Amino acid sequence: MRPYLVTGAAGFIGFHVARRLLDDGHEVVGIDNLNDYYDPALKHRRLTILEERPAFTFVRGDVGDRHAIQSLFDRHRPARVVHLAAQAGVRYSLTHPEAYIQSNIVGFFNILEACRHAGVEHLVYASSSSVYGVSTATPFSEHEDADHPVSLYAATKRSNELMAHTYSHLYRLPTTGLRFFTVYGPWGRPDMALFLFTDAILHGKPIQVFNNGDMRRDFTFIDDIVEGVVRALRHAPRPDPSWDSRAGDRATSSAPFRVYNIGNNQPVDLLRFIAVIEECLGKQARKVLLPLQPGDVPETAANVDDLMSAVGFTPSTPIETGIPRFIDWYKQYYGLR
Repeated sequence: MRPYLVTGAAGFIGFHVARRLLDDGHEVVGIDNLNDYYDPALKHRRLTILEERPAFTFVRGDVGDRHAIQSLFDRHRPARVVHLAAQAGVRYSLTHPEAYIQSNIVGFFNILEACRHAGVEHLVYASSSSVYGVSTATPFSEHEDADHPVSLYAATKRSNELMAHTYSHLYRLPTTGLRFFTVYGPWGRPDMALFLFTDAILHGKPIQVFNNGDMRRDFTFIDDIVEGVVRALRHAPRPDPSWDSRAGDRATSSAPFRVYNIGNNQPVDLLRFIAVIEECLGKQARKVLLPLQPGDVPETAANVDDLMSAVGFTPSTPIETGIPRFIDWYKQYYGLR
């Protein structure tokens, strides 16, 4: 039985997806470069958990290294691929743009090429809600324009979707892009709001609240993201013979290509998000109100009708459930119990 490949397996989402696939009885090959964008110790801890499973094989490597990727595919011949490796972070892209081109563009090209030549049955890859850019037509729909990003990170993710469509069209490689909406939960990234706020409040430090708190986010719990990824992986897209380019539908195609939103479909005010953290910690935050940052948008909200129609699942975990689960993990991880 050919294994599944998860790129970015030591990352936040990659770790959870790999663990779920192992739980489902699959052999999993994971690749990660274990870079220091954030504390590598967290990545190593996640990896240690995965490596306890006999059906998991880890390869240390960079998706931007064409020869490393080709060698991995030649050796393991994965049946399906979940591509989650990327240089993350909107604000970091303002100061380190070259990292995004190398990882998100060159790296994705290497994955597409390897999938094409290996006869991969289905490539599922991470896109982002950030592709919607300046759009104010909420909730965001996959069928509408997503061609005005406001950060290089977003531009690379939109580029991934266009590159995937090209390979689906030319080589009939089934590809599914998943636009994640503000993922949070246990084992989350230290550069994300929930981790930053929790850490600062517990240590009596102020938190930065952008756009003076006038922001709304479609916070999506990690378990819901994983469920959506796994279900999407099972449903390789087929060409839509009725697709008409004149209709301008951007989510479907005459190629085996699809794009779906994965979001909670319940945007939350940032100040409410902070209030739930305060309630869980029993401590008040010292807020430093700041203007909207370059590359940020005031609101995100996902229309998930297509996801429900395709795989029979809609994310639904409220922050009142998800935030306490993160904080329980955080306290345990840092020995605060």
